[in-house]
Amino acid sequence: MTMYRNSRTLLAAAAGLPLASQSQGAAFELKERSAKAQGRAYAGSISTPGDASAIADNPAAMRGLDGRVFQADVTAIDYSVKFSGDGADALGRPLAGGNGDDAGATKAVPALYLHLPLNERTHLGLSVTAPFGFKTEYDAQWKGRYHGQRTELKAINLGAALSYDVSDAWSLGGSLFVEHAQAKLSSAIDFGAILAAARVPGFAPASADGRIAIDGSDNAVGFTIGALYSPARQTHIGLAYRSAVKHTLGDVPVAFEVPQGPKAILAAVRPGWFTDTTAATELCMPSSLTLSVSHQIDERWSVMASVSRTQWSKFRDVVLDFRSAQPDQAIAFDYRNTSFAALGTEYRVDDSLTLRTGAAYDQTPVTGGARDVRVPDVNRKWLALGATWQASRNLEYSVGYTHLFLDEPGVSLRSPTGSTLHGTYDLASNILAMSLAYRF
Repeated sequence: MTMYRNSRTLLAAAAGLPLASQSQGAAFELKERSAKAQGRAYAGSISTPGDASAIADNPAAMRGLDGRVFQADVTAIDYSVKFSGDGADALGRPLAGGNGDDAGATKAVPALYLHLPLNERTHLGLSVTAPFGFKTEYDAQWKGRYHGQRTELKAINLGAALSYDVSDAWSLGGSLFVEHAQAKLSSAIDFGAILAAARVPGFAPASADGRIAIDGSDNAVGFTIGALYSPARQTHIGLAYRSAVKHTLGDVPVAFEVPQGPKAILAAVRPGWFTDTTAATELCMPSSLTLSVSHQIDERWSVMASVSRTQWSKFRDVVLDFRSAQPDQAIAFDYRNTSFAALGTEYRVDDSLTLRTGAAYDQTPVTGGARDVRVPDVNRKWLALGATWQASRNLEYSVGYTHLFLDEPGVSLRSPTGSTLHGTYDLASNILAMSLAYRF
């Protein structure tokens, strides 16, 4: 194997921008935008009255907000990612290093909403949400360092929504949003294995580790359109489509850390390789379609359900165009489209207290063959509880809690430089959301 092949495939693995999972929706999607919806596992998320998150998720449902409303939500996501297994270098020798400690993190996800009715039938809404987010970070010298060290993705949306009540039964709405996305990634590079494969004396696998780090960001525009149909006063059916958002990253910084010894040799045999540069690529955040139903059985009980479909299949591959001597690369993700389904209920104890619960099943786009250390994602089963306290005529507080039941996925990986990693993951996640809504 030539050094050219090792270097080329290494970059294909190491330089792929990380569009993967600490989110609590499938892959890197974040559903966590509402404490009320969190408490019923997002059943009835775009049809149940009284939740300002409709501004972002289904603008047509703003007619259920009853006047001017400011709502602030914050969700704490505790996600634990613990690996247990073994790694070996290209010669089959055990790799030094640990299991990476806990690669997960506890993160706060904020959301802000403002609803302003313009007249009896027209509604204006503003929102700030985080629809995508993810982070895993392993110890720098862990066994799987050649497969990934740090992966982080953030996306923030600033949106404006408008809706019109066509009749007592029908409302239509839409929104435009600007999405700011940022991605960061780092991996170790086994320069010892690369130079040993090129028959450079004095080098062996794992004898000269380096590092690659990527940091890119972009702004792009997307839209949401929705409808709300109420065949009866107690029944609401919502349908909403969120567009895909294409991010064009023209000058993504790519930084290399190369040990001093290999640096001079690499510069001689591969001029222009493994030097700080930039890359261009396109990333497409997936579109989704959601159907939601809410029904008030009597003065105390309500039931609701939701089903959604997310178009992950566009994440088949990502092409990187390096602004250096290194060749362009196509990085395969092989994601599949996914479904999410939820059932929930609410019980109105009295005028000041409402209790809720729900359960959901969330399918991952990551297949077993595509799972790696950056994306040890699995299907998720949700169990949720929540409550709302009406503190006064104008002020209410809500809380929602969700526990995710997660399997223990396995990985069996081989890096482009020949190192291997085999093991299983212990995943755990709990979510706590709180909100304040003020009517004025």
